[in-house]
Amino acid sequence: MGDRFRSRVIDVATGSAETVHDLTQECAAFLREAAAGRDGLLNVFVPHATAGVAIIETGAGSDDDLLAALHDLLPADDRWRHRHGAPGHGRDHVLPALVPPHATLPVLGGALELGTWQSVVLVDTNKDNPRRQVRLSFLG
Repeated sequence: MGDRFRSRVIDVATGSAETVHDLTQECAAFLREAAAGRDGLLNVFVPHATAGVAIIETGAGSDDDLLAALHDLLPADDRWRHRHGAPGHGRDHVLPALVPPHATLPVLGGALELGTWQSVVLVDTNKDNPRRQVRLSFLG
């Protein structure tokens, strides 16, 4: 595929707390090089069984609201059959069914076509894994 397909893995330090990590700037930097002004698609993929990718507003409380909603839907308690790791870790393995581990986004003129308040974020509720990888792939 040559220049039509480019891919890169970025490392993200998520720490030991639940987090919503904004990936928008990393996506934009990758596209400046990979898309070189072309139209196409950006795929963002998290190759982890306990993390997801979402498109949300950040910085106005929505990221905290998302974590609160996930905590309500997926409490960190002893109800989960998957029991290794920190208490309630089984819920982390259910997370990708609600927040999928991927998103595919339009790229126009080499830039992400996001709405005014939209950001691309990594959602990670797994406190046992402080480092994540994210694969960015451009097809155009």
